[in-house]
Parts: sequence; C-alpha cells; structure tokens
Amino acid sequence: MKKVLFSIILLLILALSACGSSSSEKKESTNKKEEKEEFFTYESETGPVEVPTDPKRVILLSGFTGNVLKLGVNIAGVDVWSKSNPRFENELKDAEEVSDENLEKIIELDPDLIIGLSNIKNIDKLKEIAPTVTYTWGKLDYLSQHIELGKLLNKEKEATAWVDDFKQRAQEAGEKVKAKIGEDATVTVMEGYDKDLYIFGNNWARGTEILYQGMQLKMPEKVKKDALKAGYYTISAEVIPEYAGDYIIFSKYSSADNSFQESETYKNIPAVKNNRVLEIDGESSSFTDPYTLDDQLKTFEKFFLESK
Repeated sequence: MKKVLFSIILLLILALSACGSSSSEKKESTNKKEEKEEFFTYESETGPVEVPTDPKRVILLSGFTGNVLKLGVNIAGVDVWSKSNPRFENELKDAEEVSDENLEKIIELDPDLIIGLSNIKNIDKLKEIAPTVTYTWGKLDYLSQHIELGKLLNKEKEATAWVDDFKQRAQEAGEKVKAKIGEDATVTVMEGYDKDLYIFGNNWARGTEILYQGMQLKMPEKVKKDALKAGYYTISAEVIPEYAGDYIIFSKYSSADNSFQESETYKNIPAVKNNRVLEIDGESSSFTDPYTLDDQLKTFEKFFLESK
C-alpha cells in the first residue's frame, strides 16, 4: 500500500513539474515572439513597410554600408562593392557577400531587414524573406539619404546629429582652404577606370560633394559645362589640360590604364608640375557615407593646406 501511495505521489509531482516547465517554456517562447515582433511603420517611397524597431541582422544589396555602420547597426550581408572596399575591411569581416540574385544565401543569413536601391532584382521574393526597403538613387542628396536611413533604422536623432556636425566641419574646412589657395582657385575631380577617363560634377562621390557642396570650392568652367548636369563626363587623355583646374583630385584604380600619366601632355599640366595633384584610392572613393566622407574631409583639408 505504501509503495502504491508513493508511486501516486511521485506521478503527481512529475505531472506538476511538467506543467510548470511547459508553462515556463510557453511563456518564454511568447516573450521571444513578442520581442521579435516589435515593429513600426516606415513610410518608404513605395509605401508603408513594417520594419523592426531594433534590427539585428541587416542585409545591404546596394551600398549604404557606411551609413548603417555609423548608426551602430549590425550588418549580416553586403554587396560585392562594399565587401571589397578596403575602408570597411575590419567592420565587415564577419559579414557575408550577397547579391539580389542569390536568394538562398540571403535566406541562410536570416535577415530581419533588407535594404537596397530600387533597381535591384527579385524585390517581391526578397519581401517574402524579410521587410525590404528600397531607394531610388539620386532622389535624395547624400546627407538627406543618411537621415532617411536613420529614420528606417530608428536612429534619426543620431543621423541628424552627424549631418549637422559634418556640415559645420566641411564649411569650416572650406573657409580655411580658400583662405590658403584663394577664393577663385579651381579643383577638378577625375578618375581613371579600366581604359576610360572621367571628370565629375558636384554629386558623383569621389569627394565631389565635399569639395563643391560642403567646402564650396570652384570647378573649372569647362567641367561645369560638360559634367555638372550629367554628373560625369568621359574624356580622352589628350584633352585633360582643357579640364584641369588649379588642383586635381585623381580617383585612381590600380587596375586601370594610367599610362597617360607618363605623357608629356599630362606632365605639363600646371597642377601636375606644381605638385597639386592628390591621388585617392578608387575602390574606396565611390561612396558618400559618413565613414568615407569623414576620411575624405580630413584628407582634402590636409592636402590643400599643405600645398605650395
């Protein structure tokens, strides 16, 4: 009888323990689910999107890498250009390279938010994987874009603070530089890529936004005529002297054909003869994010103030 009673009591204890454990697991699961379901409505250019208030695994398919890093948000996957950018080497060492065509890879990374440009492929399929927000390139200027990404990532205050500070720093740098080189001194931004040469307007990365918008430096009239509206203009090596300003910023790719620099035409350009050419790394200069802009502003200010 005692053995039977003991067995009954033991079964009751085990049953109560199981119920308590089940209840605890259910409560924990519910809490996790609730935590995972903390969303807010972001008004994107294509309509409202429910996005996480605190994204933990963001995938970037079209740049914006430095913006997201600056706002302290974890990146799970990035496009090939960002992954190969030496400026982000340390920050992205744990991020995977992804593309809009490799959906299986994106699914494996289990993102909670996907960001890209409006021309990426498979947008409808990406939306099935995670909330997906796209932007039309050039619709917002480079600083407004950072603030807009701040809104998306629930970091608008931080984004706005950086923009305000950057504007002030760029303006102050421009005033110091113009006091040194003169109000009318001109600057040309050019790039050698593959076998082509380009000159740029005031909004095509390569430091153009800083130099022409932030620092308010002047571009040569011929550059203004041919590149300002379109953003860039293709030229031949023979006509570089026609577009060369008092100073030249040369976005240089090591893989490009830069043999024109050995020609007498190039060597006789006043900016070249006076050592007023700054070469910057092409792989990392085609971005307009806070990481890039902060580095470029320091580099440009130092170059102009130390020039002869």
